[in-house]
Amino acid sequence: MGANPACLHAICDEDRRDERRGATIRRWARLRCPLPIVPNLAYLGAVSSQPITARIADGVASIPTAEWDACAGSGNPFVSHAFLSILERSGSATARAGWRALPIIVNGCDGRAAAIAPAYVKAHSQGEYVFDHGWADAWEQAGGNYYPKLQVAVPFTPVPGPRLLLRDPAVAPSLIAAIEAVTDQNQLSSAHVTFVDEDQLHWFEAAGWLMRAGTQFHWRNHGYAGFEDFLAALSSRKRKAIRKERAAALEGLTVRHLAGAEITEAHWDAFWTFYQDTGSRKWGRPYLTREFFSMLGAEIADKVLLILAERDGVAIAGALNLIGEEALYGRYWGATEEVPFLHFELCYYQAIDAAIARGLARVEAGAQGEHKLARGYAPVTTWSAHYIPDPGFRRAVADFLRREREAVTREQEWLGEMMPFRRGG
Repeated sequence: MGANPACLHAICDEDRRDERRGATIRRWARLRCPLPIVPNLAYLGAVSSQPITARIADGVASIPTAEWDACAGSGNPFVSHAFLSILERSGSATARAGWRALPIIVNGCDGRAAAIAPAYVKAHSQGEYVFDHGWADAWEQAGGNYYPKLQVAVPFTPVPGPRLLLRDPAVAPSLIAAIEAVTDQNQLSSAHVTFVDEDQLHWFEAAGWLMRAGTQFHWRNHGYAGFEDFLAALSSRKRKAIRKERAAALEGLTVRHLAGAEITEAHWDAFWTFYQDTGSRKWGRPYLTREFFSMLGAEIADKVLLILAERDGVAIAGALNLIGEEALYGRYWGATEEVPFLHFELCYYQAIDAAIARGLARVEAGAQGEHKLARGYAPVTTWSAHYIPDPGFRRAVADFLRREREAVTREQEWLGEMMPFRRGG
């Protein structure tokens, strides 16, 4: 049964307002939605008359690390075998939590994985940051079941990156066909590939998927020698405002950048307290377990940067970042003491300091946040791709996405005019 386009539009607009408030609260009863049993057997099909074989693995951890990382590459730490398997093994992204990991793999001629999709069967829409609750409500009002659905993503992580992990790019169309087949054969409502790199979009467009645009705010390193060099590119009024914010935030505090073996379990204990406070306020309960942080520090310490603010030797706030080959990725923040502008200092200004020191091209500071604009973070477009088999539902979603993209374009044009840089500089 098709969905009503007007109903879909109204509900999706409501979710978009929720996104702007920084919270989307839905029914956690979704977790009780039964997940389908997807057999770990081969899918046989054809792409352009060429036979393909895909297999479904029982979790990321079941795949050899070397085989996974040969497809994922080393540029983005979030799609690495280590990071995704830590989410599983720590009890953070599990079937019980509504994230059943079922990676889809297409083998090459050598019998090894040539392409992998980090796929999850989902019983809800929590932890995705591309909000489709309105779609779910519209589809269910029309008599359908939106859940379970297939999600190709990094759980709880609104960071753009590759979602088709390709040792052989020629296999990309086959992998997309396999994602569609898993969706169809298991009678899932839809498949969603979220925060996909722009350079992978053409494969999804060629397969007829629907494209969705969103906005984040990223800082770009234009060869700055230091923070003062960056400030020199801003208007005088914005320079003064940022200096004033930094002075207020740092008064009486010491900031430490910890990486690798410098991060101890005591530091993770402190950060866990910060994270719990933020998580309980934003999501009702934290997505990640305490074990996740210990495993992160033990297994990929070289990719972790923990920034702590201390008062009299005691940490009162912290920001957790991951380090990629080209970018610093800000992920989590929290505090046990209210200090004006400290969030901006640790998450944005200290991240800029760290990126400049490491010669990184940009800072990606997570989802949402028009407040980042005044601090030198520019609007950029993020993308997701959506496969919806039902023709009526697809038409309704396509109509909504067309209008939404027009709104996103207009908004980004307006935001671009609000950047704090000197005119002509």
